[in-house]
Amino acid sequence: MMILFGQKCFSLPRDLGFLVFPLTLLVRMEMVLFGAWALLASIPCPGATEELFEVSVWPDQALVEFGQSLMVNCSTTCPDPGPSGIETILKKTQVDRGPQWKEFLLEDITENSILQCFFSCAGIQKDKTLAITMYQFSQSPQIWVSPLLEVGMAETVSCEVARVFPAKEVMFHIFLGDQELSPFVSWKGDIAWANATIRAMETGDQELSCLVSLGPMEEETREQVHVYSFPPPILEIEELYPLAGTGINVTCSGHILTSPSPTLRLLGAPDLPAPGKPAWLLLTAREEDDGRNFFCEASLEVQGQRLTKTTAVQLHVFYKPRLEESGCPGKQTWVEGMEQILACVPKGNPTPVLVCTWNGVIFDLAVPQKATQNHTGTYLCTATNQLGSVSKDIAVIVQGLDEGISPTILVIIIVTLGLGIIIIALYLNYRPCKIERRKLHYRQKEKNKDEESQLAVQRAEECNSHNC
Repeated sequence: MMILFGQKCFSLPRDLGFLVFPLTLLVRMEMVLFGAWALLASIPCPGATEELFEVSVWPDQALVEFGQSLMVNCSTTCPDPGPSGIETILKKTQVDRGPQWKEFLLEDITENSILQCFFSCAGIQKDKTLAITMYQFSQSPQIWVSPLLEVGMAETVSCEVARVFPAKEVMFHIFLGDQELSPFVSWKGDIAWANATIRAMETGDQELSCLVSLGPMEEETREQVHVYSFPPPILEIEELYPLAGTGINVTCSGHILTSPSPTLRLLGAPDLPAPGKPAWLLLTAREEDDGRNFFCEASLEVQGQRLTKTTAVQLHVFYKPRLEESGCPGKQTWVEGMEQILACVPKGNPTPVLVCTWNGVIFDLAVPQKATQNHTGTYLCTATNQLGSVSKDIAVIVQGLDEGISPTILVIIIVTLGLGIIIIALYLNYRPCKIERRKLHYRQKEKNKDEESQLAVQRAEECNSHNC
């Protein structure tokens, strides 16, 4: 017996014929189940369409100049889309379409807005948003920079553009010749600006440019700058630490990198040098010259401007110590019981070391002493530096408080006190008398007024009796 199972044919023994019917039934059930599965697979599951189709919009970013138009394309991957379109507050016109896309023209864009593109597929709607940013670029950028730049010196250049929107979207590119600078950008309201540091390394005329871009718009401004080299002048002193009485030469010259040659002036020199020539001064160092400052001044005219630079050097003159009467008096008077210090300040360079002794013992000059009669005597002070030393005797006299006041001063004090007492007494006696006189004066005036009133009444009565 033959039986077909799937695509194969099997031969069954005659004794197994009783199995034919069950096997045939099993095959038929398999075919029914397979058909049911195929039917279920062809029916879309809930949510499957939503996961499969997408919505997109072009362009994905939109930056539009004020008042201009924009073309927008909305599309979907849904094979058979339903209702679709865009939602926007802007004026729109559909200009073209296809099975899975639509194209719109947006006109007269004068504000920022959000556009929504939507498609539906099998009853499910999806959308995509597009942010439209309006920009305005009304003015060319302006550059602020010094027309003169010195080689190697840091200078600041500023580039600004006004009446621009959105200001924070502005991009700046600043160049000095072929060198691009690194600007620091800021904005406020409808103004954007950038600052950059210039450090020119070559002399001559160079071009400074500022390129400003916003969206597809670009504006560029150029300025000419002049780069010059003017290092400070050179001031040389033959010997910075000469001994007093030594002849020294002071020279003021221009730097070799300065071009053209500057005009030089050495302050204190009797004559001005010829253009391009150094200035010099020959002098004999004195003690009074210690700490003296010399100034070398160079001036250079660049592009019609007069530039000046100055170099200063201080002279130090060495001389032996001196104990002058002005700084170290030979006679000093102390007042008994008062805090006193031995006054002695030496002169000299290098600064001398001062040592004072009293009765062979070193006297501490930094600590005030409470003067007593025992401090009376002669002190020996010695000032020493690398060039030598000098000594001086100082006589100290300690006076009592009563000794410190001379008879003449005492007489003056007594007379002054006496006069003061007399003046106060006279004033105290005079003041009551003055007050009493004022009182009498007021009383007399009141009395006179009363008498005048009585006289006036009496005359009026007499007149009435005589029928005046």
